Amino acid sequence: MSPSDQQLEHLYQQATERTLTGWQQQPDIGNLLSAPRYAQDKFALTAGITPVINAEIQSLLATLHQLAAEDPLADVMPPGAVHFTFLAITPPHYDTTDAQDDFSQLTQAFQAITPLRVRLEKLRLVALPGQLLLAGIPDAYSLAMRATFTQQLLASPWQNALHQRYPHTPLPPPFWHSTLLRYEAEQLPLHFRAFFMQHQHRFYGAVDAPLKLVMSNYNWSKARVIAASP
Repeated sequence: MSPSDQQLEHLYQQATERTLTGWQQQPDIGNLLSAPRYAQDKFALTAGITPVINAEIQSLLATLHQLAAEDPLADVMPPGAVHFTFLAITPPHYDTTDAQDDFSQLTQAFQAITPLRVRLEKLRLVALPGQLLLAGIPDAYSLAMRATFTQQLLASPWQNALHQRYPHTPLPPPFWHSTLLRYEAEQLPLHFRAFFMQHQHRFYGAVDAPLKLVMSNYNWSKARVIAASP
């Protein structure tokens, strides 16, 4: 395992440990969110992959949907929208996927790192206070290309949008993940916590797919491809 892989493994473990400590201190869901966790009627520019998911991930999603049944606060990833973010570029401030802004510099930066097929291995659940992530370890080339893409955008007119999207996160952002569950309260309820505790040491295989640049809503259930790696 490379030093970068070890560091990412440690970051995932740290995030989970902080969450578990918080769950112990607050046994209920806490306060409801005053506004949705993500703007559900807006769209953002983002790069990522939409892989074919294996049977293990399909089963994981099916179980989460069962646990979320009839709970209006639980928002589980639709099976047909599973994606893993490479780099989110803007906040969700577009009103439609058909926005006709000038994306030429953005697409040039994207084309400079493609063709690129991103692979994530050792997928595992990572717990945040009100969310469950499926996170993995990227291949070395994808890791390098994300750093290159980020630096290109930070040296372009897109830098302000990138800082707005990641106001409190180092760039490039460290996690490589898909958010499988969002809960519209401060903390997950007990049945989701129990599920995580039961499965936190399980691995869910790997995914790989060509990189895409898209205009999408928060969970990619509505997305328009702007550029795609061959």
